[in-house]
Amino acid sequence: MDSLLGKIFLRFMTIHFSFSFSSAKTLGLRQVESYLAVVELAGRVLLPMWRNNLGSGYYAACAGLRAQSQALELIASNVANISTTGYRGQQPLFHSLLASAGRQLNDPLNHAINDFGVLEGSRTDLTSGTLERTGNSLDLAIEGKGFFAIKTRGGELYTRNGNFQVSAKGQLTTAAGDLVLGEQGLPKDPGLPIVLPSGDISISPDGTISASGAVAGKLKIVAFTDGTVPVAAGNSYYSAPATALRASPDSNVRQGMLESSNVNSVKAVVDMIAVQRHAEMLERAMTVFESNLDHIAANDLPKI
Repeated sequence: MDSLLGKIFLRFMTIHFSFSFSSAKTLGLRQVESYLAVVELAGRVLLPMWRNNLGSGYYAACAGLRAQSQALELIASNVANISTTGYRGQQPLFHSLLASAGRQLNDPLNHAINDFGVLEGSRTDLTSGTLERTGNSLDLAIEGKGFFAIKTRGGELYTRNGNFQVSAKGQLTTAAGDLVLGEQGLPKDPGLPIVLPSGDISISPDGTISASGAVAGKLKIVAFTDGTVPVAAGNSYYSAPATALRASPDSNVRQGMLESSNVNSVKAVVDMIAVQRHAEMLERAMTVFESNLDHIAANDLPKI
């Protein structure tokens, strides 16, 4: 609030008492004293205004516009990934910020103005997408809460995108070339790359891989402990601490299928339009507040 009042004061000083350093040398003592008197008077006026906690609607609108802009980026990312296999939508999270924290707000209107939402971050939507049949034996989908474990340059990550292929070395990899990990023991244990022998590949619901009747390994399928939300790492990958991993016996692997994005295209577009409208209203509110500040600085303060 003090920054807002300072802006009014500076605007007032700029309009009515603007002079260069060289011209100040020619001022007489009485003129200098008059300027100092004005500054002192402005200080006596502004300090009680600051103490009275005038509504900081300009800052509320500015923070709201910033939060809506960030939310719009998340929604735009969701819309862009509607057709991305295994993608999990990102949901914006807001928290309430009291602009005048530490000072009591006696006026309920001021309290309403000063208590506004700020974007805190995003949360991964873990609801399942639709399973679509492809007929490709290396396309895999998961029914349940499980994730495939993938070895990347950044460490072990997790995905629901089961669009796999075989590398020149015979290893099972993602479309990006990262190794798909097999089960070694506990979910927290590092997995091992899966090497596929020649022959027809068959994958059972528990993730066991067979080639021409011979077992070639078992997919490492993990889930996250209750309360753990994986963090998006890009390319349909998600990260989580090793302590948050658990086995997922209720998950079943479906061969010859892929899971679509869990983003509802209609809802995403509607949300985008709504956020855009909110942002436009906040932008207009900032313009109104700015116009009021200009009016106060140019017309009201000189009359004090």
